[in-house]
Amino acid sequence: MRLQIKNLSYSYDNGNAIENVSLDVKRGEFVGVIGPNGGGKSTLLKNVYRALTPDSGEILLDGENVFAMPYRKTAQKMAVVGQENDVPFDFTVEEMVAMGRSPRKKLFDSDTIEDREMVHHALVHLGMENMAKRSYLNLSGGEKQRVLLARAVAQECDFFVLDEPTNHLDISYQLEIFDFIKRLDITVLAAIHDLNMAALYCDRIYVLKDGKIMLSGTPEEVFTPKNIFDIFGVYSSVAKNSENGKLTISYFSGHSSKGIH
Repeated sequence: MRLQIKNLSYSYDNGNAIENVSLDVKRGEFVGVIGPNGGGKSTLLKNVYRALTPDSGEILLDGENVFAMPYRKTAQKMAVVGQENDVPFDFTVEEMVAMGRSPRKKLFDSDTIEDREMVHHALVHLGMENMAKRSYLNLSGGEKQRVLLARAVAQECDFFVLDEPTNHLDISYQLEIFDFIKRLDITVLAAIHDLNMAALYCDRIYVLKDGKIMLSGTPEEVFTPKNIFDIFGVYSSVAKNSENGKLTISYFSGHSSKGIH
């Protein structure tokens, strides 16, 4: 699955949220969108998964205009994992995951053997098969996030949109969830709050600030002390981790310009 966004703009009543944004996610890539709070990351992703309708521009999945597709077809191609969901009723874990099968069925179709097998498969992959009958509302934040990811797996899509799905979770859950997504070997567009997580998992990164793409490139190209200061106004040092070869970003307080070049 390939995603292309061309000259996308969206405005709220108080002005432009994103303006002429263009980006490309090639098949099998894990692409991150980073930037300051209020910079337009969630607005961009909401346009991608059709929670919002842009003022102008195009979003293409494998060359097909997303906004010309029936919603059901979009849901067959694209799964969305956001932050922990509030649900109005008390569903079991199994029932929550089974909702991922809805785009594959007609309105009043009952669950098939294939549906039940796919739900079980998703639960097993997330290590939650023993929690299938538990109440979703009584789970911890990390457990709920694993359920939402299992629901996306059950949806059988080749493209995931991740809207800061781990920024309120403990580090162990963050690593667990991103490790699992990386192993799926699918196409991913993710808004990520933590720069070290973005450096660890992303193949390429776009920087969105004030609703515009300011930078793009590999983590090595984007995450320099100068760029981090220009984007976020904080001082940092950037080094390659000897254990995994990935970048590690350290921040320091004060007004020193150490490390900025």
